[in-house]
Amino acid sequence: MSKTLVITGANRGIGFAMAKLAHSQGHTVFALCRHASAQLNNLGVRVIENIDVATSEGLNEAKAALTDVQIDLLINNAGILRDESLQDLNTSTIREQFEVNALAPLSLTHALLNNLPHGSKVALITSRMGSIADNTSGGRYGYRMSKAALNIAGMSLAQDLKSHGISVGIYHPGYVQTDMVNHGGDISSDEAATRLLGLMDKLTLAESGVFKHSNGETLPW
Repeated sequence: MSKTLVITGANRGIGFAMAKLAHSQGHTVFALCRHASAQLNNLGVRVIENIDVATSEGLNEAKAALTDVQIDLLINNAGILRDESLQDLNTSTIREQFEVNALAPLSLTHALLNNLPHGSKVALITSRMGSIADNTSGGRYGYRMSKAALNIAGMSLAQDLKSHGISVGIYHPGYVQTDMVNHGGDISSDEAATRLLGLMDKLTLAESGVFKHSNGETLPW
């Protein structure tokens, strides 16, 4: 059955791979991004450009562009990675990551609540680097902190949206070969997209708020 998906950060990497796969499956895809890529424009999906989900202007533009659109699956994928260490602590980049990685997905979900009918789903693309139990190497303060914040936002959303029949998936995509990690990952964007969309398709209210690896493993908080 054809569904309507909204995907942020869809111009490249995992976001583009998910848009491509969903489109090939016959779904209607609204691809949100700050700047469209040639590959995205050629894909045949509905591109909504100039959307910076970390700003009120971007949120308002996204909301206006999606007026009256019933969303079956909202995928909050857009994110950034910066690098801070205890020896080189940059609080500006930490704040930047909080804005994009944690606050923006929550804010966009809130902005589109009226577009999410009973039975719809919200997906958050997070990282196991936001796991406290899994942190054995330290560093990456802003990324780790922002993803941990996104994880707890996802759990709160799962509780708050349960009565509306909306389930929430919290997903670590794996170590994916994208620009974010200089293509040093161990799985391709296409494989990550296949895994992620498969998990989202199987998501039910009973598993809403569970933190999962794209391989299906439940991850520790």
